[in-house]
Amino acid sequence: MNGLALGIILPFLGTTLGAACVFLMKKEIPHLLQKLLNGFAAGVMVAAAVWSLLIPSIEMTGQEGFPSVMPAIVGFPAGIGFVLLLDIIIPHQHIDSPLSEGPRVRLSRTTKLVFAVTLHNVPEGMAVGVALAAALEHNAYMSMAGAVALSIGIAIQNFPEGAIVSMPLRNAGNSRRRAFVMGSLSGIVEPLGTVVTILLASIILPVLPYLLAFAAGAMLYVVVEELIPETQEGRHSNMGTVGFALGFALMMALDVILG
Repeated sequence: MNGLALGIILPFLGTTLGAACVFLMKKEIPHLLQKLLNGFAAGVMVAAAVWSLLIPSIEMTGQEGFPSVMPAIVGFPAGIGFVLLLDIIIPHQHIDSPLSEGPRVRLSRTTKLVFAVTLHNVPEGMAVGVALAAALEHNAYMSMAGAVALSIGIAIQNFPEGAIVSMPLRNAGNSRRRAFVMGSLSGIVEPLGTVVTILLASIILPVLPYLLAFAAGAMLYVVVEELIPETQEGRHSNMGTVGFALGFALMMALDVILG
């Protein structure tokens, strides 16, 4: 399997394997472990946003001084604004919250939980797609190995995310199979978004540096708005910090070694 195919499929595979934990575990994920995993996911996403997206965005301009950072200055806040808009218009509910967010609609809590995770996966699929497109068109600034490193990092942090989704769905009364399927499908938006981005590579080529920064902003919105606050609620918030450090170090190492 070549690098492009690996880059597309790995994140979804990570989510699917994580969702499969519902067949192996009888109870919900321990609170301490959940904090550790959320922190880990946050660390991976922050490191990926910097090394795999923002730095290539700046280098790809081929300029120095202020013009080199223009794509990052424009694209980064635009990515944050995009996910903020999705957060407002899409009905969803986070696992640890009794309250729904977004428009008021008649949907089950299970459906809103899946929507919440799908919302988180949009930036990740976008990031992998833009990185692969950059590797195909600008190999001097983004190697295919570097793009695959990003995909591996996303897949690793998707594993606990898949488990964090499927286990509460099971505990809410769903069958193991239904919880697995819904947990897996929460990640389907990633390969779909990746493929669409790659197909549009020739069209988006002139604005590729802006899109890399856009994806970085979208990912960091999820980190700051959801993941980090979840690690700091209640007791044992230090486990979230430990997870963040581990995730950040792993993703940084992957990008430097493979990039």
